[in-house]
Amino acid sequence: MITPFKEDLLLDEEKYREFIRFQIDNGCQILTMGTTGESATMSHEEHHIAMDIAVDEASKSGKNPFVLAGAGSNSTKEAISLSKYAENAGVDAVLVVVPYYNKPVQHSLIDHFSAIADSISLPIILYNVPSRTGRNLEPETVAKLANTKENIVGIKCASGNIDQITKIIKTTPDDFLVLSGDDSMTYHIMALGGKGVISVASNIIPSKMFEFTNNMLNNEWTKARNMQLQLYDLFKVLFIETNPGPVKYAAEIMGLMNKRMRMPLTPPLEANQNKIKEILRGLELI
Repeated sequence: MITPFKEDLLLDEEKYREFIRFQIDNGCQILTMGTTGESATMSHEEHHIAMDIAVDEASKSGKNPFVLAGAGSNSTKEAISLSKYAENAGVDAVLVVVPYYNKPVQHSLIDHFSAIADSISLPIILYNVPSRTGRNLEPETVAKLANTKENIVGIKCASGNIDQITKIIKTTPDDFLVLSGDDSMTYHIMALGGKGVISVASNIIPSKMFEFTNNMLNNEWTKARNMQLQLYDLFKVLFIETNPGPVKYAAEIMGLMNKRMRMPLTPPLEANQNKIKEILRGLELI
């Protein structure tokens, strides 16, 4: 989920609650403090607040949505701290990104994720996004973690490499949860056995993404293919600049929340705003 900010760029807690309810009411599960939520510019205290709000709204909804919380860091100690807080807060699982900037080698990544897994009993979903972290989590590393740590239960794949994702599905246990981390590749990944998507587009079209993924889970592949082609331009334009700038701008013109972002990220340029508007109009979203 994207994160709403007030004019002073503090977390807008009431708007966040409203936005969580909007996601739940449209069939989505919840991810708080993922990278689309600008977690890199949020303090640990703000992470804690966001986790608490997500758990509270989920419990009040009556729909029992799954609550996933981002708890990664390029410091293993900090990732353990965030993961422990998430467990105590009552989330259902944590999403742990490959450490960024440090560029640990594969055996170091095994030690990093193993240390986190040993510190909590919560399920852990790995997050591989080499374009943002500078380090790829290799399929052999994923398989070793999946086969040696019981609470490492899945992975969000945002490598853009379908061959690599195929290897992950092939070499991990049958119940290992492979999720797309890229809206435009969700169809392809689910066709290989993936179970869904941790989505950017769902911030603005939650009911459509719910329908899209459920078509595939229910083997309605022709319907899903039609939706893939219908939504493809939206999936792509939401990355016309660095995420979450485009989706926050789209959310603003759709009346969901303002487009304020914490620097160093800023809203899209006017030319790109116009491209986003054009796609939204084409889909009758504005």
